[in-house]
Amino acid sequence: MSAKPSVGFVNEASRQILAGGSAGLVEICLMHPLDVVKTRFQIQRCTTDPNSYKSLGDSFRMIFRTEGLFGFYKGILPPILAETPKRAVKTFAVAGLGSGLTEAIVVNPFEVVKVGLQANRNRFTEQPSTMSYARHIIKKEGLGLGGLNKGFTATLGRHGVFNMVYFGFYFNVKNIIPVNKDPTLEFLRKFGIGLLSGTIASVINIPFDVAKSRIQGPQPVPGEIKYKTCFKTMATVYQEEGILALYKGLLPKIMRLGPGGAVMLLVYEYTYSWLQENW
Repeated sequence: MSAKPSVGFVNEASRQILAGGSAGLVEICLMHPLDVVKTRFQIQRCTTDPNSYKSLGDSFRMIFRTEGLFGFYKGILPPILAETPKRAVKTFAVAGLGSGLTEAIVVNPFEVVKVGLQANRNRFTEQPSTMSYARHIIKKEGLGLGGLNKGFTATLGRHGVFNMVYFGFYFNVKNIIPVNKDPTLEFLRKFGIGLLSGTIASVINIPFDVAKSRIQGPQPVPGEIKYKTCFKTMATVYQEEGILALYKGLLPKIMRLGPGGAVMLLVYEYTYSWLQENW
């Protein structure tokens, strides 16, 4: 008799992981170009440099002109590889802040590799592969907080704050606004709540995101570590570049995680419903 709950639990967990993994994969493939642009904005310090990006449109034009179409997909493999373990963590961890913190532990090494690849302005075919770049980091800097896990505290803050705000807002508002019987209006209801949840969470957590990109990206002076810890990096950015520098990349981040969050939740819910009916 005890086997039935166990089988039911495994089936439920499998459905959630499959639905979450599918949702994450769709979101990554659609929104990754905005993630590349966001990272580039966050790691650039001086806008007077002729190679710096002046606006969102300018960044897209420069990347396409100098790096080609595939330049927008630099670093896409690490988040795809991290998606399944990340979804498993979300399934088994406590909702909100707890899931964000445990998720950060899983994804941080992938983020270090991703940011390094995204910061590379060479053409896609000229940059190292994901695995060779990961090996390079491990060989040169190790596995610790100065190597494959650098920026760990900033990643904890980014994911913890985002998940706490995102899921807290989404599920509370979702329960307030009644379900609509019309499929189109119900789709728009879910999309709108997901869009607003992702936008609010992005605005609140972006200083952690900027700190993470500075720590994990190339340092201003090669061989010297200027950005090392989360809050010290925030303080340095604020002192040298002003408060708005802590919000660099906000527009592409919102464009990615606002609609992206809505897409992810919709794909998750509809995939999960299909799996419930058919599996």
